[in-house]
Amino acid sequence: MSTSERLIESTRELLWERGYVGTSPKAIQQHAGAGQGSMYHHFAGKPDLALAAIRRTAEEMRAAAEAVLGGPGSAYARVEAYLLRERDVLKGCPVGRLTMDPDIIASDELRAPVTETLDWLRDRIAAIVEEGCAEGEFNGALDARDVASAVVATVQGGYVLARSSGSPAAFDAGVRGLLTLLAAARTTPTS
Repeated sequence: MSTSERLIESTRELLWERGYVGTSPKAIQQHAGAGQGSMYHHFAGKPDLALAAIRRTAEEMRAAAEAVLGGPGSAYARVEAYLLRERDVLKGCPVGRLTMDPDIIASDELRAPVTETLDWLRDRIAAIVEEGCAEGEFNGALDARDVASAVVATVQGGYVLARSSGSPAAFDAGVRGLLTLLAAARTTPTS
């Protein structure tokens, strides 16, 4: 792995663990095994490196979501697969957690990949729900954007509840509840 890749990966890990303020250039350099000169050779400074790390994290989150949302099956099955996919619930969402970091939220540049990713996720899920409505799988009275927002809110809120309780059970309960509501909106039998 190149020095710039080690710096990006180290920054990603440290942002997730410590937040923006707690991720000092020195900590990044130590974690990456890189010197100060190497860091500033590849990046203009901490904000530039943090932006590269946030973008990478956002890209990975999109790819993981698309792997299940773009898979085979009915609209319900794909949303269900997204909700039930493997996650380290107690660590939280590496993108969603950035919304709790005041320094990232205060920066239009650092916040942009976070906003874009959550918007993409809502749009992607809404398109799947719209597809399900158009194909008669779901009750046509469903508002696809509202359902998509509920899916994203359930996942992000589920992380918060799980972390608060120290147990993934709270996340799982939220997902089960949402799937029950979504299944009730189906016009076809649950598969």
